[in-house]
Amino acid sequence: MAAVGTDAAKVPKLELDNLSVVYRGRAGTLIEAVRDMSLQIADKPGHGEVVVFLGPSGCGKSSILRTVAGLQPATRGEVRLDGVRVDGPSRDRGMVFQQYTSFPWRTVIQNVEYGLEIAGVPARQRRERAMDVIGKVGLTEFAHQLPKSLSGGMKQRVAIARTLVNKPRVLLLDEPFGALDPFVRWEMQSLVLEISRRDDSTILFITHDVEEAVYVADTIFVLSPRPATILHRVDVPFFQSRDPKLKASNEFRDVERRVLDMMYASQAPKAGKDG
Repeated sequence: MAAVGTDAAKVPKLELDNLSVVYRGRAGTLIEAVRDMSLQIADKPGHGEVVVFLGPSGCGKSSILRTVAGLQPATRGEVRLDGVRVDGPSRDRGMVFQQYTSFPWRTVIQNVEYGLEIAGVPARQRRERAMDVIGKVGLTEFAHQLPKSLSGGMKQRVAIARTLVNKPRVLLLDEPFGALDPFVRWEMQSLVLEISRRDDSTILFITHDVEEAVYVADTIFVLSPRPATILHRVDVPFFQSRDPKLKASNEFRDVERRVLDMMYASQAPKAGKDG
């Protein structure tokens, strides 16, 4: 935690306190997605942090993010942002989904401006803010294009820009790069790292890809199969640089192997009485 001598500075950026999430599925049955999860993510001014929830498909990762976003209610326990209980959606938490969510009839800049437009921000001010964020995600020359003319990676950049323009205190990324090819996926992973460091952002990122988790994370929470519980916390070592060469290094592979072993152990079938 960032300690500067005041109690306020010691308040975690984000806290999950005994969080449990149960919801009714499409068939009407109750699904326990998250069970008794408690964690704290420290506020790190001037640094930012990428926190990854890593677990098998269907383990409840998305339910965690949706509850933090205020899109899904907690069944028990609570989520607190800067010490304040989360009771519903707010612009201080921005979420990017795996599916492309741009409005097809609006240009890139019109998509990015949308939240500001709804909030009543004057046209000139929202245009300036939108263009600034579009530049940061590398889409300046495509600002007046419609989404249909963009690649998958560009569409996700639009979604990220549309979220960043609202200046959220926490950015939530729900497996946003799963449909992208390996090279574009690496570009987007690098963008996440850039946003975290440049904008001093706290980013929650969910994935079931171990290599991706180790590459982008400062901290990894390894989750159990559903209902999600925290099995391990892994503090990823500081790497001098994060580029494609890093993924082939012994240091990177050692961390990846350790996290893989944790995941395999969590999913190994337990022997019954007959062995």
